[in-house]
Amino acid sequence: MPAFSRLIRFVARDGRSYYGDAILPKGIADISKSTRARVIAGDVFGQHHVTDQVVDIHHLLPPLNPSHVRTVRCLGLNYADHAKEANMPEPKYPILFYKPVTSLSGPSDPIPVPFVAQEGTGLDYECELVIVVGKSCRDVAESEVLDHVLGYSVGNDVSHRDWQLKWGGGQWAHGKGYDGWAPYGPGIVTTAVLEDAARLKIWTKVNGETLQSGSTSDLIFGVKKTVSLLSRGVTLMPGDVIFTGTPAGVGMGRKPPVWLKNGDVVEVGLDQVGTCVNKVEFEKDAARL
Repeated sequence: MPAFSRLIRFVARDGRSYYGDAILPKGIADISKSTRARVIAGDVFGQHHVTDQVVDIHHLLPPLNPSHVRTVRCLGLNYADHAKEANMPEPKYPILFYKPVTSLSGPSDPIPVPFVAQEGTGLDYECELVIVVGKSCRDVAESEVLDHVLGYSVGNDVSHRDWQLKWGGGQWAHGKGYDGWAPYGPGIVTTAVLEDAARLKIWTKVNGETLQSGSTSDLIFGVKKTVSLLSRGVTLMPGDVIFTGTPAGVGMGRKPPVWLKNGDVVEVGLDQVGTCVNKVEFEKDAARL
């Protein structure tokens, strides 16, 4: 078991970056509201300890150093109500796609929209429970999954529906894998605190308006089943990140559709974990090809 409860990675007021165990203000469960943390010494996936050194947080980084993340797996249509709004059948097995590690960003970083994703329409949001693998496993039984899960974050599976479904020929990763299109955080709450992360409220707000409001109890494939199925014949490694799908209320499912615009502020939140607040920023300079 890790020595920490709420893992964060942050830049302190001294300008140095640290891993830390977030200190929550009294009566607050949102890690993004933390202003101080106890510094963690050692390897968060191996030998480590939480020190007595308390430092002030300047700003939060993505919870894991990019060097610690090997793969970013994502599930599609993992809530029945979202499958219904997408006019697609409820899957019998997880619909799996991958995002590149470069899509990961922090809980307050901007969402950069390159010129290629400014074409057409369909810039969309998806609040998601994020599983972080803590120990390597292969063919793991559901009853043993939590022994291999470090904990949970909340993330936004940013998507461009035209590239995902029309121009990309159904290649979901092509419309979802741009740099910075998987903000997550604000930290990682361990399984010792949240167990299998069932019955947690999850939501999205755009410019302060709630557009998604769901519960992880409605996942088709919950944490234990997801990790067990994804480990069949495949070794999951420490630091692997799994986005588990989104509930109903995405922009694509609304009538008329609601697409994100330049300057929009998107908040995704998960009960007992916290919030990520990211501003949509359209890139102004075209790429040189």
